Amino acid sequence: MAAPVTPAARPEESEAALNAALADMPELARLLEIDPYLKPYAVDFQRRYKQFSQILKNIGENEGGIDKFSRGYESFGVHRCADGGLYCKEWAPGAEGVFLTGDFNGWNPFSYPYKKLDYGKWELYIPPKQNKSVLVPHGSKLKVVITSKSGEILYRISPWAKYVVREGDNVNYDWIHWDPEHSYEFQHSRPKKPRSLRIYESHVGISSHEGKVASYKHFTCNVLPRIKGLGYNCIQLMAIMEHAYYASFGYQITSFFAASSRYGTPEELQELVDTAHSMGIIVLLDVVHSHASKNSADGLNMFDGTDSCYFHSGPRGTHDLWDSRLFAYSSWEVLRFLLSNIRWWLEEYRFDGFRFDGVTSMLYHHHGVGQGFSGDYSEYFGLQVDEDALTYLMLANHLVHTLCPDSITIAEDVSGMPALCSPISQGGGGFDYRLAMAIPDKWIQLLKEFKDEDWNMGDIVYTLTNRRYLEKCIAYAESHDQALVGDKSLAFWLMDAEMYTNMSVLTPFTPVIDRGIQLHKMIRLITHGLGGEGYLNFMGNEFGHPEWLDFPRRGNNESYHYARRQFHLTDDDLLRYKFLNNFDRDMNRLEERCGWLAAPQAYVSEKHEGNKIIAFERAGLLFIFNFHPSKSYTDYRVGTALPGKFKIVLDSDAAEYGGHQRLDHSTDFFSEAFEHNGRPYSLLVYIPSRVALILQNMDLLN
Repeated sequence: MAAPVTPAARPEESEAALNAALADMPELARLLEIDPYLKPYAVDFQRRYKQFSQILKNIGENEGGIDKFSRGYESFGVHRCADGGLYCKEWAPGAEGVFLTGDFNGWNPFSYPYKKLDYGKWELYIPPKQNKSVLVPHGSKLKVVITSKSGEILYRISPWAKYVVREGDNVNYDWIHWDPEHSYEFQHSRPKKPRSLRIYESHVGISSHEGKVASYKHFTCNVLPRIKGLGYNCIQLMAIMEHAYYASFGYQITSFFAASSRYGTPEELQELVDTAHSMGIIVLLDVVHSHASKNSADGLNMFDGTDSCYFHSGPRGTHDLWDSRLFAYSSWEVLRFLLSNIRWWLEEYRFDGFRFDGVTSMLYHHHGVGQGFSGDYSEYFGLQVDEDALTYLMLANHLVHTLCPDSITIAEDVSGMPALCSPISQGGGGFDYRLAMAIPDKWIQLLKEFKDEDWNMGDIVYTLTNRRYLEKCIAYAESHDQALVGDKSLAFWLMDAEMYTNMSVLTPFTPVIDRGIQLHKMIRLITHGLGGEGYLNFMGNEFGHPEWLDFPRRGNNESYHYARRQFHLTDDDLLRYKFLNNFDRDMNRLEERCGWLAAPQAYVSEKHEGNKIIAFERAGLLFIFNFHPSKSYTDYRVGTALPGKFKIVLDSDAAEYGGHQRLDHSTDFFSEAFEHNGRPYSLLVYIPSRVALILQNMDLLN
C-alpha cells in the first residue's frame, strides 16, 4: 500500500493566487498561521467563501436579506389571516395543479384550487365564514392535492406542516391544522452560553422504565431533575423532528417543521425547553438536514409528483446505504426551506442550537461511504467535496449565530475536515464544536481486542489529544451509537451477563464486576479531562445501563422491552449502579467548579507503558490514572508545574463510587523543586491499581 500523499507533495499555488485569496479574505491569514499546511489550499477556501458570500448577497438583493428569507414558515403552509381567512402557499414546480382539501370541505379534492405563481409557487386565499370565523378550525385534518403532469392525483402533507399524527393502526400520518387559540407563553429566558459544555444526549420516547413511548411531560417532570442533579448543563434532544418510523431513531425525517406527536403536543415540548431553561440548562436539537425519508404519502419525497423538487433527481438524489433522499442544496427554495427550518426551531421552540447529523455525508459526494480518511489534506479538497452542501452549512451557521449569538452548533463529522469549526470569516464552516468520533471507537477497540495489561498508554493519550488546534471537540466515551442493538455499551463490554446477577451490594465483588466498575469510571474521567472542550454522555450510560437499545420493529415482534431507560436501578441502594451514577455526578460538579473543559488543552507529563500510568495537568488540576490491573505504587513521583500543597478532590477508589477506599483524603501532598518528566516540580503519591485521582493545588485557592 502506497504511503499517503502529504500536503507538501501537491504543487504549490502561485504566490499571486495566495495573495489574491488573502486580499479577498483578510482573516484567512489567521487560519494559515494556525495551520501552515493549509497554504496550498488557500484558493479552495477563497472559492468556498466567495460562494457563501455571493449567495448571501443574492439573498439580500432578491429576498431582502437572510432575516426575511429564513421566515418562509410565516407564508408557506396554511396560515390564519387577521380577517379570519386562510392564506395557503406551496412550492411545487413539477405540479400541473394544486388544491387544498380536508375536513372543512368534505374532502372534495378540487373545490379549493391554488393559483399558480412564478418560480413553481402556488397560493390560495380562503375567506372566513360570514360570522368571521375560520373555515378550517384548529385540529381539523388537511391534505394538499397535487395533479401531476402525467395525470396522477396525489394526496400530500404540506412540507411546512406544524403537526402530524398517526391514529390507530394507520400506516401513514395525518396532517393536523395546528392553530390553537392561545399559544404557549415562555416564562424563562435562555440561559447564558456555558463556558464548559456538558451534554446529556436524550431521547424522550425511551426515557421511562415502562415498555411504552414516554411523553414530553414525563421527561419534563422526571428526567430533567435527574439531568440537573448529575451536573449536566446541556441536553441534546434526539428524534424530535417528526419521523414515521420510530425505529429509525429519528433519522428518517418525514415532517421537518413538526415536533413528533408521539410524545405529545407542541406546547408540551415548549414547556420542556422552558423548564430546562429555568434550571439553567440549554437545549440543543439533533437536526437532520443531511437526508430525508423516502416516504411520499407523509414525507417530502415526490411531493409535486417528480423525483426532484426538494431533492436531486436521479442517482445523486438517493443515499443507497441509508435508503433515503438527498437535498439539492444549490436550489433556492431548498435553501429557503432548510434555513427557515433552522429558524423555526430556534424561535418557535427556543432551542439553543443544534447538533447537525450526518455532516460527513453532506460534505462529500461519496458521503464518506467506504472512505478511511487517513488525514491526508487532499481528501478534504477537490471534486469529491460537495461545496453546495458546505455552503449551506456555512449559511446555516451564519444564520444561527446572527439570530442568537450565544447559540451552539456541533458537527457530526467523522472525516476531520480542516477548518470546519473555524470562523466563516477565515474560510471555515462556522461550527462551534465537532464530535470527537474516534474516541469511543478507541475504547471499544481496547475492550474488544486487547487484554488490560496490553493497553497502550501512548495510543490512548494520542487518541484523546489528537484534535485540531483551536477547533473545539466534544469528547465522549460512548453515545447512542454504542448503545444500539448489534453493538454493546461500555458497561456491557466490561461486565456483560454479570450485570444481571452480581450488581447487588449484598454480595461480594466478583473480579468481572470489580474490574468493570473501576474501568467504567476511569474511562469516563480521562475522556472528560483530556479528550476535548466539551463532554457528552448518552442517557442512562452514566450509571452503566444494563441493556442495549432496540426500538420496536418487526425483527423483535414490535417489543418495547429494550426501548426504555431503567433509571430506577440507580435509585436502588442495594444495587451497585448508584456508585457509577455518584461518580458521574461528582465528576461533572468538579468540572463546573474548576472548568477544565474551558481551559487550554492538557499538558501530559507521563504515559508510562510498563507502569500503565498516565498523568496530565489541566486547569490547575493534576490528573493521575493507574490502568495497571494489579500493581499499586507507593511514593510514585509525578511531575507538576506548580509548587505548594495538593489535596485529593476526586478519587475513583472512594467508597461512594464503589471503590476500595485505599486512599486517605486527609493527606496533604507537597510538591518540591525536583524536576520530573519535564515539569519543574514533582510530588510523591500512592496510586492503587485501577484508580483515577485528581489533585488540586490548594495554594491557588488562597
